[in-house]
Amino acid sequence: MMSSIPPAHPEPSTESIGRDARRLSADHHKVAPGEIAIGVIIGRASEYFDFFVFGIAAVLVFPAVFFPFEQGLEGTLWSFAIFSLAFIARPFGSVIFMRIQRRFGREAKLTIALFLLGFSTAGMAFLPGYASLGAASIVALSVLRVGQGIALGGSWDGLPSLLALNAPANRRGWYAMLGQLGAPVGFALASGLFAFIYSSLNGDDFLTWGWRYPFYVAFAINVVALFARLRLVATAEYARLLDAHELEPTPVPELARSQGSTVLIGAFAALASYALFHLVTVFPLSWIKLYSTQSISEFLLIQVIGAFIGAGGIIASGWIADRFGRRRTLGTLAGLIAVFSGFAPTLLGGGPIGQDTFILLGFLLLGLSYGQASGAVTSNFETKYRYTGAALTSDLAWLVGAAFAPLVALGLSAHFGLQFVSIYLLSGAACTLAALSLNRAMDIRD
Repeated sequence: MMSSIPPAHPEPSTESIGRDARRLSADHHKVAPGEIAIGVIIGRASEYFDFFVFGIAAVLVFPAVFFPFEQGLEGTLWSFAIFSLAFIARPFGSVIFMRIQRRFGREAKLTIALFLLGFSTAGMAFLPGYASLGAASIVALSVLRVGQGIALGGSWDGLPSLLALNAPANRRGWYAMLGQLGAPVGFALASGLFAFIYSSLNGDDFLTWGWRYPFYVAFAINVVALFARLRLVATAEYARLLDAHELEPTPVPELARSQGSTVLIGAFAALASYALFHLVTVFPLSWIKLYSTQSISEFLLIQVIGAFIGAGGIIASGWIADRFGRRRTLGTLAGLIAVFSGFAPTLLGGGPIGQDTFILLGFLLLGLSYGQASGAVTSNFETKYRYTGAALTSDLAWLVGAAFAPLVALGLSAHFGLQFVSIYLLSGAACTLAALSLNRAMDIRD
């Protein structure tokens, strides 16, 4: 008669054997952190290029093409409302595509997400304006913008977390900033391209067909970025590393129950940086177009210079964070952003010199703070929740800090004065300082 008592030492499952083997193999197939960083920079630069192309077009193109029935201010505000839709959709994209990854694998997930991002961006280039389709053109633009947000949420590949985990203990700040370099690269490309097209064409040609070219370029860049990232993610070495660190999706309800407070603290810890992000990129362009005599193409070139300054700030932030600690760095920069906010109305209202000064100083502070904003508290996540937790923390930080910044700043400033830009930045700095004070464990764990 067979006994129903299980053996004292049950055989390990095939899954556990495979996981252990991958962990052992990962130890013998090291991938240099610098190689991971290249993949992160390429991926982020392509995503930021897509988003900044839309952001710039929301100021220079969409009010005239999709909202010709509104005055310049109201048309821009409607464009900024559509701009925010991608950030609202992004967390949903993360959840949807993590389910796709659990079922079909990370390569399928990344391919679908980046093609959706490219399709949504390039699709905007073919959209007829309000004069041809009426309200349907606005609906189509909104749908494609939501597609961008869902795709960006789905493009999370875990490489930033892998980079942080493989960085030397005394250089985590340095490697944390590398992935952030994608932002100024993407912005400089988008602004430079628009500056060239805007200055090369007359107004009618620009609004008829010239503005569409950057959206075509965005699709080509996405294809290149897709193959560059797949070349990394699909290799056996990277798969073993990702598995060894348990960088796999976990159900969101389980994450919320176990690590919900860490997600919230992480989203608010970098709020000063995210609040500043669109207030030195998208919002000033709208203010210049509506209320300044400064040349648009020249101002775009000033922003390109600002992007290079921001890149220098990002690089410097790595050295600073490694020497003084990430929490202290973020807290100090939040304080400096609060000080900067007090001068914002004077600079933005001070003519071309003041406005250019606002951009250049703003980009410097943005670079120094944004360089360490990514994953500010993700080291506090338990290992099994790090992949999903890092993605949703970033999604919420963008949603709370940056999604509505151009809309709110322009609407309030136009009706009540530029001092509301100060209030917006000051509130972001206060939230960062409050979140960091709740996360003192960062000094120990990070």
